[in-house]
Amino acid sequence: MANPYRELFAARGSLAFTVTALVARTAVPMTGIGLITMLSQLRGDYALAGAVSACFTLSMALLGPQLSRIVDRRGQSRVLLPACGVSVSALGMLLLCASFGAPVWLLFVFAVPAGCLPNLAAMVRARWSHLYRESARLHTAFSFESVVDEITYVFGPALSVALCTTLFPQAGPLVAAVLLAVGTLLFTAQRATEPPVHVAPAGPARSVIRDPAMVVLVLVLTAGGTIVGTVDVVSIAFAEAHGNTMAAGVVVSVYAIGSAVAGLVFGGLKLTVPLPRLLLLGTLGTALTTVPMLLVTSVTGLAATVFFAGVFFAPSMIVIMTLVERIVPASALTEGMTWALTGLNVGVALGAAVAGQAVEGFGPSGGFTVAVVAGGAAVVIALAGHRALAHRLP
Repeated sequence: MANPYRELFAARGSLAFTVTALVARTAVPMTGIGLITMLSQLRGDYALAGAVSACFTLSMALLGPQLSRIVDRRGQSRVLLPACGVSVSALGMLLLCASFGAPVWLLFVFAVPAGCLPNLAAMVRARWSHLYRESARLHTAFSFESVVDEITYVFGPALSVALCTTLFPQAGPLVAAVLLAVGTLLFTAQRATEPPVHVAPAGPARSVIRDPAMVVLVLVLTAGGTIVGTVDVVSIAFAEAHGNTMAAGVVVSVYAIGSAVAGLVFGGLKLTVPLPRLLLLGTLGTALTTVPMLLVTSVTGLAATVFFAGVFFAPSMIVIMTLVERIVPASALTEGMTWALTGLNVGVALGAAVAGQAVEGFGPSGGFTVAVVAGGAAVVIALAGHRALAHRLP
C-alpha cells in the first residue's frame, strides 16, 4: 500500500518549506506559555501572567488576518520579514520590561506589537493548496499540517518551561524570538514554492469573515482554542500545587501528542462522511473528553486525561481547514486560513485569561470548569451552523 505521506512530499521544494516553517512555528506555543512561566516566576501573579499572555495571543489573532490579506495581494516574501521584525523587536522590549521591574502597563504595551508575527501555519497551508488544489493529496497535506501544529505544542511548551525553570525566567520567550526570526528568514527564501498572487474579483474588497459559514468555523475553533489555553494555564498551577512545576510542560505536550496521533491516522483515511457531520462529531467528542478533567487528583492522571481530550482536536482542525479551502475563493485563501487560526488563537487567549482568574479564585478545578464549558459551546456552535455549512458544499 502506498504511503500517502511519502507521496505528499513528491513535489519539489515541499520538504524545504515545511522544515523551515516548523522552526518559526515552534516559537508561537513557546512564547505563550513562556510568558506565563516567566511572569509567574518574576511577579508571582498567575492572573497577570495569564493576562499578558492573552494580550499577546489576542493581538496575534487580530493582526494575523490583516497581514494575510496583504500577503494575498502582495505575496509572502514581501510581507513576512517586516512583520517578523516588528514582532521580535517588541518581544525583546517586553522581556526587558519584565526583567527590570517596569510598570505592569508596559508589559501590555509591548505584548500588542509582539503579536505582529506572521502566521506561518496559514502560509504553509496556502503553499500546499497551491500544489495540490483539487487533489486527494490536499486532505493528507492538511492532516500532516495539523500534526505539525501539534508537534510544535509537543516540543514548544516543554522546551519553553524547561528553559524558564532551569536557566532563567526569560529564557523560553528569548529562544522563541530567535527561532521566529531564523525560521521566517529561511522560509521566505523558498521562493520556488511561494503561491502566486491571485487577482481579486472586481469591486470593493470584502473580507471572508463576513461569510456566515466562515463565522461558524471561526467560532468553533475559538471554543476549541479556549480548551487549549485553559490546559496551558491550569497545567502550570496544577503541577505547582503538586510540587512539580516542570511537569506542566509534559502535560501540555501529552495533550498535543494525543491530537497528533489522531491526526496522522485521520490523514490516511478516505472521507465518505459529509464534512459538516464530521465537524459535529469531532466537537461532540472534544466536549465529552473534557469532563474527566474535573476528576483528576494527580499529575499522572491529568496527563492521561488530556491525552484522550486531544484525540478529537486534530481531526476537527483538519475538517475545518478542508471546509475553509472549499468555501473561500483562491484570491483570499491565506486570509481564510488565517481567520480560522485566528479563532483558535482568540480561544487560547480567552482560555488563558479566564482560566487564570478561575485558578486564582477557585484553584485548578475552577480552571478545568472553563474547559468543560468551552467544549459544550463548541458542540452548540457546530450544531447551529450545520445547515449553513452543508448549503455551501456541492
